[in-house]
Amino acid sequence: MIAAPERWDEACFAVPAVRAMVASGVDVGVLCAAEQRAFWRPLADLAVLDFPAKTKPRVLAAELAGKWQAALLWEPGLAAEACLRAKIPRRLGPNDKALKKYLTHPMPLAAAGRPLEHRVRHYLAAVQTLGLDTTRPEFFAPVALGVPRHPKSLLLCPESDFGGSHEWLLERWIEVAQALQAAGWTLTIAGRMEASRLAQMMLDGLGGELAYCRMESLASVLPVLAAQALVLAADGSLPHVAAHVGTPCVTLFGPNDPAWKRPLGRSHASVWRHVECAPCFFPKCPLDRRCQNELSVARVLAAVEGHGRPASEF
Repeated sequence: MIAAPERWDEACFAVPAVRAMVASGVDVGVLCAAEQRAFWRPLADLAVLDFPAKTKPRVLAAELAGKWQAALLWEPGLAAEACLRAKIPRRLGPNDKALKKYLTHPMPLAAAGRPLEHRVRHYLAAVQTLGLDTTRPEFFAPVALGVPRHPKSLLLCPESDFGGSHEWLLERWIEVAQALQAAGWTLTIAGRMEASRLAQMMLDGLGGELAYCRMESLASVLPVLAAQALVLAADGSLPHVAAHVGTPCVTLFGPNDPAWKRPLGRSHASVWRHVECAPCFFPKCPLDRRCQNELSVARVLAAVEGHGRPASEF
């Protein structure tokens, strides 16, 4: 049993490692929150056990008890607590201080001081510790939902669930949208249910005539993402989920580091203005949002124009 990461971006980064486990011939299941069920279900030969958000660990433990010989845990939380209470005999995971109490077999962490690696390496390294091959190209392939892709369709997501410091300026989003419309793109604006209203303000600024996708959850918009020719989004969970279904993404980075957390795949572009205080990873900027203020419309439009090229840094 593999406990899925709670964050959507981390779930995407864990997919190649999960596929490597499945390919090893071991019977593998994934334990995830109910909202992630549609995300994990398309992966072949993977059992999915999902649980409602307010599930008690003891209730979930009762469902797991006696059914699994081992569990792979990535982080502390409800799933890790349930696996502990279920007394799954072997509980493996990174040898992290916060996770250690849940584990019977801690795995070594990467050595400190090494060059920055993409976050996917965190998950692959754990699986490699088990002696499994993680290099097969199909482990990194997007899932196929069977949804036709509409040419010249582009979904814009100006909001980030990582915090306001990850969001570009509203007036520049509007300028980019107007330029893309003039270039013949069919636009859809996506906004979260609990959002800062940036998407709605963008829609209003464009006259309210564009298609609008209100996201109750990221899993609910998987078919919408799969149907797009391109996604242009603030650094957040959405571009990672779009990449998961094979849609090319142009992601606008600010306080985050694209070398560490860009979407998986070679058809994506990362756009950012590197400033002296970046990357800071702060959800709220303590200074003047210079990484966002200095990112130009021209750079973003150039990235969209070149979206068919391999992953680039503009």
